[in-house]
Amino acid sequence: MTTRLTTRTVLGRSALFLTIVGLAACSTGTQQNIVPVSAPAATQLSAHRAPQSARAFAADCSATTGDALCSNIELAGTTIFGPTTPAANVPGFHPADLQAAYKFPSAAAGRGQTIAIVIAASDPNAEADLAVYRSTFGLKPCSVSSGCLAILTTPSYTVAPDKDWAREASTGLDMASAICPNCKLMLYQTPNTKDHLAQGISAAAAAGATVISNSFTLNEHSSMATWQFPSVPVIAAAGDSGFGFVDWPAAATNVIAVGATTLTRASTTARGWTESVWSGTSSGCSAVATKPAWQTNTGCTGRMTADIAAVGDPNTPVGIYDSYQDNGWLQVGGTSVSAPIIAGAYGLAANGATLTGAASIYAHADALFAVTTGSNGTCSVAVMCNAGPGYDGPTGMGTPNGIGAL
Repeated sequence: MTTRLTTRTVLGRSALFLTIVGLAACSTGTQQNIVPVSAPAATQLSAHRAPQSARAFAADCSATTGDALCSNIELAGTTIFGPTTPAANVPGFHPADLQAAYKFPSAAAGRGQTIAIVIAASDPNAEADLAVYRSTFGLKPCSVSSGCLAILTTPSYTVAPDKDWAREASTGLDMASAICPNCKLMLYQTPNTKDHLAQGISAAAAAGATVISNSFTLNEHSSMATWQFPSVPVIAAAGDSGFGFVDWPAAATNVIAVGATTLTRASTTARGWTESVWSGTSSGCSAVATKPAWQTNTGCTGRMTADIAAVGDPNTPVGIYDSYQDNGWLQVGGTSVSAPIIAGAYGLAANGATLTGAASIYAHADALFAVTTGSNGTCSVAVMCNAGPGYDGPTGMGTPNGIGAL
């Protein structure tokens, strides 16, 4: 299947990379940049994607409408893993792996918190798929009938289901569950426009969310400079296009922007793991958003992304379960993975109402694992694309070492 360019307007990318088990793949040809269209505020914005031909995993095109572009997915194998697959046979990192790697107090914390996942479509199998994930890994049930899970949709609109956004829903719900199994969950489903997504964030907060996770990305645009978000931690994927791509809502001044890392087991280290920059994670200097007071790095007069990071390299993937036009267990990566992991961590910390944007992350570097190796591109100001001590664009201040920085 070839990648095709169309003049139809589409929303920004999701930030999800997938290694699909038992699913036919599209071709992975070089992707195009689509220039944002001039349109009224209520209309959709265009997607933009950097060329990905040099990567082992091509960027996901899940935010397109219709079949304008293919979902560039790499086939990992031909075995189908269904809902009764034992946990030991599920590929990718499991909840116990993630909890151990980041020293999260997942068993004891998070009660009374609600993590919302906002998507630009609907997932008819979300509740059933979440049940499979949680039961497989021994997490307590979380259903609509029990009050643990809420599935909400923008009122007065028909929000159609979508295969790729169903994967986003599964990724967000599963990763939030993996990190904060005691948290309640909310899936907020909106039409596929930037204004509806922004409204969805506010609506999720009004419906009781105490943390909101967003894995969609939009082109940075001057009309977004005044976007306002609720007084809860709003987490956003930095994007999967490498250095030089600054996406919204991650670039909004008070949003917590999440980059992605390569996470590897390392029995010879005290931590038991090592991390480096994932080469696909986005970072850059905003031309629109004001630089927050807690960012003191030089070389950028505006907002820089990211603030913090977690695993997202599709070569060191997590396992998720999705059955809407998929065959079950998938291995996935991208900042669509790292964002809900960080959202789960904020659920564990349970102090979102006291925070101002990402300020606490910068004030508590001692409660983070520094990421000092790796790069996501070539840049004239080293900190923007290269890992190093202190702040860097690809991973922000580092990755969580418990919840002390949140």
